Amino acid sequence: MSAETFAIVLSAIGVVLTLGTTMLAGFAWCVRRIDAVDTTLTARIDAVDMKLTTRIDKLTTRIDAVADDVTELKIAVARFEGPARHLYVPGR
Repeated sequence: MSAETFAIVLSAIGVVLTLGTTMLAGFAWCVRRIDAVDTTLTARIDAVDMKLTTRIDKLTTRIDAVADDVTELKIAVARFEGPARHLYVPGR
């Protein structure tokens, strides 16, 4: 094997190893970055979820209170507009 062929083969192996190592390191960096972003997003999503849960609970309480008031109003209107009282004779 000549010196030129040996140098070409050796440099080709070096290039392949360098590219492979660089690609592996880049992929590892991407995985670490994604994990960091995932952790950050998970924390933010959990915080928003807690805020929404609290707000929904408050709104549910308010809606239930309004529903009770509306029910009482319906009963009052039904009594007000109900049948004529039998305590007096209506005029003809």
